[in-house]
Amino acid sequence: MTLPEGNPEMNAPSPVAPDEVVWDGPAEQPVAPPVFDELTRQRTKEIIARYPQSRSALLPLLHLVQSVEGHVSQEGIRYCAEALELSTAEVSAVATFYTMYKRTPCGEHLVSVCTNTLCAALGGDEIYERLQRRLGIGHEETAGEPGSPGSITLEHAECLAACDLAPVLQVNYEYFDNQTPQSAAEVVDALRRGERPRPTRGAPLTSLRAVELELAGIFDDLERTVEGMSVADETLRGARLATERGWTAPAMPDQPPAFPEKS
Repeated sequence: MTLPEGNPEMNAPSPVAPDEVVWDGPAEQPVAPPVFDELTRQRTKEIIARYPQSRSALLPLLHLVQSVEGHVSQEGIRYCAEALELSTAEVSAVATFYTMYKRTPCGEHLVSVCTNTLCAALGGDEIYERLQRRLGIGHEETAGEPGSPGSITLEHAECLAACDLAPVLQVNYEYFDNQTPQSAAEVVDALRRGERPRPTRGAPLTSLRAVELELAGIFDDLERTVEGMSVADETLRGARLATERGWTAPAMPDQPPAFPEKS
C-alpha cells in the first residue's frame, strides 16, 4: 500500500505511543455516607429483620432515611439499595412513586392542605392560597432554611381522608379539622414562632423528622405517640343515627348469587 505522500507504508514513521497512564480504579467509598451513623445502621438491621423477604422493608427504610436527612437524597437511595441488595433503579422507582417521600430537603414541619373536591368546595383552595401568600412559597417549597426551627414546607394534598371534617390540613400528618383561611394562617404563624399548636385529633405535634422515624416503626414513647382523640362526632354521626333509628344493612346471603350465564 502506498501512502498519499507516495512513500511505501513500511517506510512511514511509527506512531508515537502516548504516555502510559496507570489507573488504580475508583477510590474506595464507604457503604453509605457518614450521615447514616451506627445508630441508623442498627435501626436498619432491626427493620429488615421484621420481614421474611428483605425487600419488603423498603418502605420503612425510606422513612428511616427521611428521618435522618429530612428528605430522600440520592445517597439515601444508595443506602437503601445496598442494605436490601436492590438496584438503585428499583429503590428510585418506589421513592418517586409515593408522594410521602420528598426528594428535596424539607422544613421542620410539613403543612399539607387538602384541595380535593369537597375540601376545595368548602374553602380548601382559599386556605392554600392564603398560606402561599403568607409564606411566600408554592407547592413543595420551604419557607426558611430546611430543617431549621420554624421552617415550613407547604404542599397541596390530593385527599386527606377527612371529608366529614372538611376543609382540613395536616401538620406532620396530624389533623387540623374544620379550618378557615384565618385559622390555618394562625397555625402556620404559631409554627414559625416555634410553638406547636394542638391538633384537632391525634398525638401532640413533634417534627417531621420525628414522625418519619415513627413511620419507620421506631418509637421512643409509643403511648405518647398514639394518645389523643382519633375520631370526631362528625365521623360517628351516621352510625349513631342508624343505631337510634334501628337501621341495619342487609344480611349477607348464605350462598353467593350465581354468576350470569354466558350468552
